[in-house]
Amino acid sequence: MQIIKRKAFARAGLIGNPSDGYSGKTISFVVRDYYAEAILYEWERVEIIASQEDQSRFDSLGELVRDVELHGYYGGIRLVKATLKRFVEYCRQQRLPLHDRNFSIRYSSNIPRQVGMAGSSAIIIAVLRALMDFYQVEIPLPVQPSLVLSIETGELGIRGGLQDRVIQVYDGLVYMDFAEDRMVEQCGYKHGAYERLDPSLLSNVYVAYSTDVGEPTEVFHNPLWVRFNQGDQTVVSAMKRFAELAAEARTALLAGDQRKLGERMDENFDLRLAISPLSAQHVKMVETARAAGGTAKYAGSGGAIVGTFPSNAEYQALRDQLSKIGCRVFQPTIAAL
Repeated sequence: MQIIKRKAFARAGLIGNPSDGYSGKTISFVVRDYYAEAILYEWERVEIIASQEDQSRFDSLGELVRDVELHGYYGGIRLVKATLKRFVEYCRQQRLPLHDRNFSIRYSSNIPRQVGMAGSSAIIIAVLRALMDFYQVEIPLPVQPSLVLSIETGELGIRGGLQDRVIQVYDGLVYMDFAEDRMVEQCGYKHGAYERLDPSLLSNVYVAYSTDVGEPTEVFHNPLWVRFNQGDQTVVSAMKRFAELAAEARTALLAGDQRKLGERMDENFDLRLAISPLSAQHVKMVETARAAGGTAKYAGSGGAIVGTFPSNAEYQALRDQLSKIGCRVFQPTIAAL
């Protein structure tokens, strides 16, 4: 029996976010320490097997409430179903023949939920990769992130930008340009200009998160999107500056200028704080890391932060201090070993 196993890793937004949804620029990297995995094998009929995140039996009402707080009301099965549907539609549109064999598919994920490490899109990409293998279908690499985003926005109503999907499809460390004049249409989907960077350029970086202070991404993004579309100049100007910060950070990375990179990351967070109210607990994470000698900004839109540190002494200090407020701190694995 053919058994297909495909993974997609968590990610951290190094700089430029959240401008990816506003024709901006970003740099992101994968966090290979956490991943979603899809397992697919031929079966007598199409079957989606529920994972732990889709459980419907609980020991108490308190356990049920906690499960909903962590995973929402739908778990991950809706992500799998939406991916299957959109994959078939894509293949029909591109006139790609699919064989008639059926399959069973399941997913698992150890990516912390609702802390801004792109757990939902990782599940979708893992499933998409398994489907591409099973049906021997090739989807152009630049198109895949746009297809994944269409699954989330079009099928599930999850607001987001291309950044998460690009880095999870491409892996490693990637600079992304979503400016209108850089967008290209391919296979019916628009994509930006994506540049792979050498992961070794990014040294002395850490990620910290706390699942106790996570929140859904729409809490931050939905009001911001409304303000941008209303022409709020504070938001419009901020998006332009976020994009500039990503371009400046790319220059710093290529020049090996760790200090400049850290300064731009700090500015990224300060600008985010200036345009929107943020969770006091999330702000405390950033302030704690900075007080210990590191730089810090949001890794996404939830309870995870990313930053740099000048030496091991500062890393140990920020690790100790962040641990005291309930955070897990680690140096991420970015490149394949």
